[in-house]
Amino acid sequence: MSTLPPCPKCRCEYTYEDRNLYVCPECAHEWQPGEGADAIIADDAGGKVYRDASGNVLQDGDTVTVIKDLKLKGSSKAIKMGTKVKNIRLVDSDHDIDCKIDGIGQMSLKSEFVRKA
Repeated sequence: MSTLPPCPKCRCEYTYEDRNLYVCPECAHEWQPGEGADAIIADDAGGKVYRDASGNVLQDGDTVTVIKDLKLKGSSKAIKMGTKVKNIRLVDSDHDIDCKIDGIGQMSLKSEFVRKA
C-alpha cells in the first residue's frame, strides 16, 4: 500500500510521485510535498485556500504587491507593477481579492497577479 498523501483537491487516494511533485490521476492536480496537508486542514476548517503568485497563503487584511502591469477595462488607467495594496478582502469569486487602490478606487484582483508583501 502507498504511503503517499491523498489529493488535497479531490481527496483521491491513488496519488503518485513524479520527480519532486505528487500527482492525482483523477483530477490531474499537482502539488509539492508539504503543500497538500495545509490545503486539507484549511479545507476541513470550511474555507477555501487563497494563494498568491509565489504560493503563499493569503488572508483578509494582508498587504500585497502587484507583480505585473494590469490594464483596466473601460479606462485609460493601469495598475503599475509594484503597486502596494493594503487591507485586502478575500471573496469567493473569479477575482479573489476585493480592495481599494489609491488613485483608482474599489476594484477586484486575481490572486495570481499579486505577491504577499
